[in-house]
Amino acid sequence: MQSTFDERNWLAWLVKVRILILTFLLAIQLAVARLSPTPLPLRLFVGTIALWFSLSLGYAILLSFWQEHRLQASLQVLTDLVVVSLVVHLTGGWDSSLNFLYPLVIIVASILLPRVWAHLVAALAFILYGTVLELNYYGVVTSYCTTHPGLKTLQAIIFVNLFAYLAVAYLAGLLTTKLRQARVQLKNASGALENLQILHENIIQSIGSGLITTGLDGHITLVNSAAQKLLERSPNELLGTPVAKLFLDALPNAESQLTHAEVRFDTQKSFRKTLRVRVATLNVPDRGTLGYVYALDDLTEIRRLEREVRMQDRLAAVGRLAAAIAHEIRNPLTSIAGSVSMLSGIPEMSPEHRQLLDIVTRESQRLNGIITDFLAYSRGKQYRFEKVDLVPLLEDTLTLMRHRMAAENTGIVIESRFTVRQAWSLADGDRIKQVFWNFGENAIRAMRNGGNLRVGIERLGDDWQISFADTGTGMTPQQTEKIFEPFQSSFEGGTGLGLAVVYQIVQAHEGKVWARSKPGQGTTFVLRLRRLDAERQSDRTALPGTFAVPDTHSQLAAVAGEGRPRG
Repeated sequence: MQSTFDERNWLAWLVKVRILILTFLLAIQLAVARLSPTPLPLRLFVGTIALWFSLSLGYAILLSFWQEHRLQASLQVLTDLVVVSLVVHLTGGWDSSLNFLYPLVIIVASILLPRVWAHLVAALAFILYGTVLELNYYGVVTSYCTTHPGLKTLQAIIFVNLFAYLAVAYLAGLLTTKLRQARVQLKNASGALENLQILHENIIQSIGSGLITTGLDGHITLVNSAAQKLLERSPNELLGTPVAKLFLDALPNAESQLTHAEVRFDTQKSFRKTLRVRVATLNVPDRGTLGYVYALDDLTEIRRLEREVRMQDRLAAVGRLAAAIAHEIRNPLTSIAGSVSMLSGIPEMSPEHRQLLDIVTRESQRLNGIITDFLAYSRGKQYRFEKVDLVPLLEDTLTLMRHRMAAENTGIVIESRFTVRQAWSLADGDRIKQVFWNFGENAIRAMRNGGNLRVGIERLGDDWQISFADTGTGMTPQQTEKIFEPFQSSFEGGTGLGLAVVYQIVQAHEGKVWARSKPGQGTTFVLRLRRLDAERQSDRTALPGTFAVPDTHSQLAAVAGEGRPRG
């Protein structure tokens, strides 16, 4: 059975076709009447065609608000049969060339109505046509025929048309039934194909690895949800763009033996990521290669952990070296300093010699300070973990820095951007202040000609995130990667132990710390500490008290969730 939507379309189509046929018939009959003498009652014929036009327009209007399409179809078919009979009568009865309109009405009935209706309409068409001929033959109505056949001839004409009408009804009904069956099968096949397509799309979108397909020209044609998340871009931004321009490194070639590679990618809102890309050709049977398929996996965290392990190994080696030689260096250094102090008391010493002794004294003191820092870095530290609010710690540190910047007239502006009023955590407040101070000191040293230091704190998941962003000289990727290693200072007079101590303190707090930077675009240090309520929710009990952390070099830094800094 056809749907209401299809019946409505067919009815609208029938109105349009009827108007077209009526226009054509009117033009033909007018041309015939003008070119040859004919008994056609022109005014009555034109009136009948005008009536048929009006009915068609009425049906078009009725279709817009009457939803009983089956009744409308029946009404139109019956009206067409009556008007066709009138037109056949006016154009000559048995001499009329328009009796072909009856089969057209039968065909329309077989399309719009059930199959049995086609036979009923054929029978009704035969009755009406026979009635017209009988009325003309016996002179009951005015006849416009040009010939006068005998009774047997008239009966033959009527029965031939009866056979023709029944044959048209049978064939049209059979063909319509076949078409409807084919339509149902096509609809089922289309539904199955659509379901299969949806299934394939769901599979592609549900794959954990990023998936990108391109044409042979390298332009992206499909991106799944995982790839959108990895690349941090919407489909509108990715579709149609060359895939090679997304990454900083060359992609693997599907036609070579090396079909996988690691590439770097700069996201718009996050850090640089390291992705493993595998490529394969997109082959379709009987059509050959249509493009390429790229599978993406995020290796950022794995590579970061590998760098952390390497750095921890280096830090552990430095710690062991410090414990072994620091005292051996300090003992002779103390003897040298004492001897120089005694020599400086000789009254006969010349000013040049005294200046040289002063240089030796100052350098000895500087070397002693470096050894002191080194020992402080390598020795175990005492931590007093308790409930602290990070916001006042930050405000105290920034207040001291602002007064110092104003006194020294450095031209550095310190801005606070706190999104929370309180940030409770389980930490050693003095040690965390030391971390804040070291971040600020590095930022100030990087902005020799003035600049802005933006300090912020916000809630991020189960952590508090504190950031120090300066507008200084910035660092290269190599410097950023080694920034928390000892003796990596790029500032004049620095020992390179400040950020190494910061790293130790953050490790002891099971926090996360990293830096991101670009040369000439400043540096941002980011610290994450676990929220106190998050500690309680995860059943991590930690009572306030004093804890000794003898050697944090052997612990892995928990710098999870962030990628390699941009550079």
